[in-house]
Amino acid sequence: MPDFLTIAGMPRQELLRLLSATQKNVSIAEGRSPNRTTLNGQVIANLFFEDSTRTRCSFETAVHRLGGQVFNLTPSGSSISKGESLVDTARNIECMGVAAIVVRCAVSGGAKMVADGVKCPVINAGDGRHEHPTQAILDISTLMEEFGSVEGRTVAIVGDIINSRVARSVTHALSTLGAHVRLVGPPTLVSKSFERITQGPGMVLTMSDLDSALDGVDAVMMLRVQFERAAGGAVSSDYRQMFGLTPQRIAKLAPHVVILHPGPMNRGIEIDDRVADDPLRSRILRQVTHGVAARMAVLEMALGANVITAAHNRIEA
Repeated sequence: MPDFLTIAGMPRQELLRLLSATQKNVSIAEGRSPNRTTLNGQVIANLFFEDSTRTRCSFETAVHRLGGQVFNLTPSGSSISKGESLVDTARNIECMGVAAIVVRCAVSGGAKMVADGVKCPVINAGDGRHEHPTQAILDISTLMEEFGSVEGRTVAIVGDIINSRVARSVTHALSTLGAHVRLVGPPTLVSKSFERITQGPGMVLTMSDLDSALDGVDAVMMLRVQFERAAGGAVSSDYRQMFGLTPQRIAKLAPHVVILHPGPMNRGIEIDDRVADDPLRSRILRQVTHGVAARMAVLEMALGANVITAAHNRIEA
C-alpha cells in the first residue's frame, strides 16, 4: 500500500494522474457534486504536531467527502507532551485499526520515520523544511485550471525559500512538468543549491531582484517569512519594499498573470491587501478549494488496495 511522502523523484505520469484525479474532484470539493463512498467504513488518523488550518481542515473535509471518518491528534492532547516519540505514537494509533495516517511534524524526514515504523499508508502533510507534497498537487492543479497545462509556463516563487517545504515540493513538481521556476528572495533566504532540484525539462533559477524576476512570468506564488524557523533574523526592515507584492508591482504584470499563496499570509509584509484580494488575479482562495480535491485524490491513491479489500470483506460478510 503506497505512502505519499515526497514529490521528489515522482514520475511525470504518476504526477499527471494525481492532478487529473484532483481536477475531477473539484466539483465535489465545492459541494456541487455528490460525495463519494470510497472510504466508507474507513477511519483516517490526522497526526498534526504543528499548527495548521488549511491542511488539517482540508484533509478532514476530504475524508468526509469520501464517506470516511477522521480524528485529529495534536501534541497538547497526546502522549507526545509526556515524551512519547512520534513513531511510538503512530504505532499505537495504527493498532486501533486506522486505514491511513496523515502526519505533520517539525522534523524533516519525520513522515518517512513514521512510514518506516507502521504498515498502513502514511501521507506527508508537511515535515519540517523538507516537503509538503499535497500542497504541490493543489497548487499545480490551481494553475492547470487557469492555463490548461503548466508546460512552458514561468512561475516565480517569492520569499523565504530556504525554510519553505512548499517551495521544495512545488519546484520539484513544476520542473517535472516542464515549467520554469524562478526562486526569488534575499540572499539570506535563497540558496543556489535549489537550482539542483530540477528533475525534468523545466529550468530552476535563483534570483534576488524581484522586479526583474517578475518580467515575463505567468504566475507568482508568494511565501511568508517563517519566523518560527528563526528566519526573522535574516530579514531586513525594507523587506516589503524589496520583496513584497504591492499593487504597483502587479500593475506591471501581463493581464493573464495570477497570484497564489499557500497561507497563512502576513498581509502588509510579503503581500498587500489589495493584491491578496484582487478579484481578477488572486487565486488564493481557489487554492483552498483545490486543497480538498487534492487530498481526496491522494487518499484514494494511498488507500486503493485497502478500500478494495474492505469492500470485498463486506460483501463476503
